[in-house]
Amino acid sequence: MIDGDNVTILSGTGFRLPTEAEWEFACRAGSETAYCFGDNPVVLGEYAWFAGNSGRTTHPVGERKRANVWGLFDMHGNVWEWCADWYGDYPKQDSSDPKGPSSGSTRVRRGGSWNDGPRICRSASRHRGEPGDWGGNYGFRACFCLD
Repeated sequence: MIDGDNVTILSGTGFRLPTEAEWEFACRAGSETAYCFGDNPVVLGEYAWFAGNSGRTTHPVGERKRANVWGLFDMHGNVWEWCADWYGDYPKQDSSDPKGPSSGSTRVRRGGSWNDGPRICRSASRHRGEPGDWGGNYGFRACFCLD
């Protein structure tokens, strides 16, 4: 649920922001490489709007030639996507579907934007921002929750 600057992860059916782990899982689409398509940043322009091809502006989702193998467009670049998690250190031990800290002052943003270079648009790249931050390179991707 989004209430002003407060985001609550609810169980039940409905739309919500993805957790950081869910976002990365969707971005990677089964890959273990820097990008959903491999490690070569030269190919990034086929999948993403980034500093090298964006014309310094956002673009409608799906205009690039390729989606990841799960059919998701613009997981790399275009806009930083807000996640539901508060920003914190990754767990030190291996974990499956980890949740972020229960509180904090900044939220996770993933994916990079039209204004960033290839290194920032990698699947594992993560940044943070205060919940009230907004700008021409921030956005979100809603996910549908069945449980």
